[in-house]
Amino acid sequence: MDLGLNGKRAIVCAASKGLGRACATSLAREGVELVITARTASDLERTAAEIRNETGAKVTPVPGDITTDSGRAAALEACPNPDILINNAGGPPRGDFREWDRATWIKAVDANMLTPIFLIKAVIDGMIARKFGRIVNITSASVKSPIPELGMSNGARAGLTGFVAGLARQVARHNVIINNILPGPFLTDRLRSGFTEAARTSNRPIDEIVSERMRGNPTGRAGDPAEFGDACAFLCSGKISFIVGHNLILDGGAFNSSIA
Repeated sequence: MDLGLNGKRAIVCAASKGLGRACATSLAREGVELVITARTASDLERTAAEIRNETGAKVTPVPGDITTDSGRAAALEACPNPDILINNAGGPPRGDFREWDRATWIKAVDANMLTPIFLIKAVIDGMIARKFGRIVNITSASVKSPIPELGMSNGARAGLTGFVAGLARQVARHNVIINNILPGPFLTDRLRSGFTEAARTSNRPIDEIVSERMRGNPTGRAGDPAEFGDACAFLCSGKISFIVGHNLILDGGAFNSSIA
């Protein structure tokens, strides 16, 4: 299927690796010009070169912390009129809410709720004027099925979800479409590091840990980030303008509900 994205411009946040990189790669294959962001310049430059080599797309790396005013300004200076915005940021740490002070909470809310909102605010009027815009927020499956030790993520991402639910319905008439993707277990560095630590502490082979953890998933496996990237590209298509304000959960069926 031709997604109708050739020549469109996108900002993809936290795109040097993992799910952000997968989204950037899938968009590049569709002919989208990319501005990609991440904190570590060397990783970002390498990813940009690899995406260019694979797809032939124009890819501009903009190193910086997207959760800061300066990081957002740099990305928007490189691409002031994006057709597509992919909001993405690393999740806050696990733990017991009794141990989290105000500063820790504010950092989580800044990264996982306010940063996406500020980026949306910066680009949405231009999208409305051009009668085309696609915004995808990468949140978490914990929005639908909260994970007790991820209280900060549950709270901050749920706040973003509530905000988007209202805004998406205000701007859809202008062909500006906003949706969220809620990832479950995907084979990213973060998931691998968790498996590695579990293997170390239990003195067991990592393959055994992975098999054990994934046994409970209906698919019997973790997701491939490329699958996530392709789903994101589809939600950026010119052909999905009747899919508005949805929370697409990609978790291999782990969330058990008659209505997803």
